[in-house]
Amino acid sequence: MYVSKKKIDEAISLFKKHGRILRTSETEGLGIHNRTLYKMLEEGYVDKIERGVYKLTDTDLLSNPDLAIVAKKVAKSKVCLISALDFHEMTTEIPHAVHIAIPRTNRDPKLDYPPIKTYRFSGDSLTEGIENHEIDGVEVQVYNPAKTIADCFKFRNKIGLDIAMEALEEGIKQGKASYSDILTYAEICRQKSVIKPYLEAIAHG
Repeated sequence: MYVSKKKIDEAISLFKKHGRILRTSETEGLGIHNRTLYKMLEEGYVDKIERGVYKLTDTDLLSNPDLAIVAKKVAKSKVCLISALDFHEMTTEIPHAVHIAIPRTNRDPKLDYPPIKTYRFSGDSLTEGIENHEIDGVEVQVYNPAKTIADCFKFRNKIGLDIAMEALEEGIKQGKASYSDILTYAEICRQKSVIKPYLEAIAHG
């Protein structure tokens, strides 16, 4: 299969211009023909990091490939709970799947890799407290520390109260979440009455 060097160079430039990681739907939209992509894969210009997701091989090792892949593959997803705690360095827990929030009306996403754990959010609980981070050239939406703490209390029966408590303590200790911000998001998540006694205990501890 012949593909000219010019076509490959043009495709490399497009990869660099668009964050170095692209889905096949994006490469097609940018005018990179499938045969060019397969030739690039064959000759080692790109690596396949998940079905339908390619990255340039000259990129540095990905710092958080799982979050980047999920952001590319699952539209409107937001990194939440244990994965958000891990991102903000507020937990000793190691996430064995990428925890994501999706709109309540969305279908369950299906990925070959990485493993994901989905939670359905709606209203302000879905849309408030989002930070945009560029991870490995991909824009990833992650809930901020205070919102993540509120979410952890909301889903404490699923992830464990101990994880929520550790998040609360670390968020305050590290100065990543203020009392007022935690209470604001706790109200949005309808957890204010649950969190308030723990906050007061820390304040007077």
